[in-house]
Amino acid sequence: MDLELSPALRDFRDEVRTWFAEHLVGEFAEHRGVGFSWDDAAWDVRVAWEKELSAGGWLCLGWPKQYGGRDASVDEQLVFHLEYARANPPYRAASQGEDLFGPTLLAYGTEAQKQRFLPKIVAVEEFWGQGFSEPGAGSDLAGLRTKAVLDGDEWVIDGQKVWTSVGTRADWMYVLCRTDPAAPRHRGISMILVPVDQPGVEVRPIRNIVGGAEFCEVFFNGARTSADLVVGEVNSGWNVAMGALGTERGTTLLAEHLRIAREVDEMIGAARDSGLEHSAVMRADLARAWTDAKIMEWNGLRLMSTLKGGGGDPAAQASMNKVFASESHIRMGELAMLAQGARSELVGACYELDRLQQIFLTSRAESIYGGTTQIQFNVLAERTLGLPREPRPG
Repeated sequence: MDLELSPALRDFRDEVRTWFAEHLVGEFAEHRGVGFSWDDAAWDVRVAWEKELSAGGWLCLGWPKQYGGRDASVDEQLVFHLEYARANPPYRAASQGEDLFGPTLLAYGTEAQKQRFLPKIVAVEEFWGQGFSEPGAGSDLAGLRTKAVLDGDEWVIDGQKVWTSVGTRADWMYVLCRTDPAAPRHRGISMILVPVDQPGVEVRPIRNIVGGAEFCEVFFNGARTSADLVVGEVNSGWNVAMGALGTERGTTLLAEHLRIAREVDEMIGAARDSGLEHSAVMRADLARAWTDAKIMEWNGLRLMSTLKGGGGDPAAQASMNKVFASESHIRMGELAMLAQGARSELVGACYELDRLQQIFLTSRAESIYGGTTQIQFNVLAERTLGLPREPRPG
């Protein structure tokens, strides 16, 4: 991918930098880098920052202007995301709607659905949660059992979802339901939009290992939603879901290398503070971590080139990126604790964890969420390398 910016892109980059310099101030500047998907710290500040971005026209850049976007090019979106990561503002609050559900609705939704929901996402007026996984259907998503039955002009939904992202904050959820129990596993599934604030929906937060509530379990007991709130055709939800997951494994990771490079710098600082900077083993491990972060950057650029029509399969590239990033980040989390030495076993006065401790604990799950490493290996083996399919029972 050509890394040289055209004059127009340089002007756009300067516009982004100027806006950050003028708006990433005060309370927002005090909370630089605060929060993450697994850390709901300073939630109100993050929502306020999201609204600041919206007022400035910096949310959903690639969406059509008619829905509140800018019709920004892929290059402009890349420049913005890279500058955003470099500025290190508070972590986003509404990324579930902008990065995952919104693009899915743009690709598969009706015009009425787009007009109803997309402007609300851009204005940070409605939050979305993803209802895919179930206790018996995580990586094997086709095994889901939550059902939706049409009753007049409404769907009636019964079942349970777990690991529902941002579910405790959600006003709406996009839920995979079985709408034809007689159809084969990958058919008879529909993606249905369900309002959370109703008697038939119960949300229970799941507190994670660092104290955040990024996930929850959701129980649907006679929940209702309008019959016209199916995304895509009825019983075609599998293809819609794969599009959503492709977005999750792809474009949402594009600028992650900058955040991870910043983490590696923290690890180097921790090694200096602990007196381990002269250890040959530690120096070699830190060099590998730095190299892995650089490879993530190059992988992101390869994906961008693929998305721009540079040849290759974007889904396959996204899967490769996801496998490499998750496995590498787990190693980095372990290295972060070694770099801190004995300090890694201590917590703050109120049992607060520092950033490196959080990374160590939360990175363990990265080989699971967003598509497990084992499933990604199967996808790459079968669809990219052309190897025989893995034997499946029945």
